[in-house]
Amino acid sequence: MSGLHDEGHTVAGWAGCAIATAGAVVAGMGICGRHPGIWMGLALMVPAPLVTWALHLAGWGKAPGARPAGEWGLTVRDRAARQGHPDCLGCRLAGRRGAPAAAGAAPEPVATAPRVRTVGLTDHRARQ
Repeated sequence: MSGLHDEGHTVAGWAGCAIATAGAVVAGMGICGRHPGIWMGLALMVPAPLVTWALHLAGWGKAPGARPAGEWGLTVRDRAARQGHPDCLGCRLAGRRGAPAAAGAAPEPVATAPRVRTVGLTDHRARQ
C-alpha cells in the first residue's frame, strides 16, 4: 500500500468495528450450536453504531471526505465536530448542522493538548 489515501482510521471507527466484530463472533458461535450465542451476539452489535456515533460527535471521528496527510493519525481530534460537519448524516441526526463547506476546504482538526488555566489574570483592556 502506498499510504497516499485517507482510509478514515479513527478512534470512533476502530471502537465501533471492535464491538461489531465481537458481536459477530459471538453470533457465529451461536450459529455453530451455542444457543444463546445468536441473541447475545446481536445484542452486542446494537451498541456498535451508537458508540461510533458518540465518539464521532466527541471529535474522535472524521468529517466526510479526505483529510490532509498530517491529520491521519489516531491522536488527532477533530474540533470542528462541536459545530457539526457539513454534509454529515451523523451530525445532522444530532442537530448539528455545521456551516456549508467552501470548495476544497476541510475542517480544522487539532491534536489534543493540555489546557492551561489562567486564574487571577485580568484583561488589560478592562483597565483602560
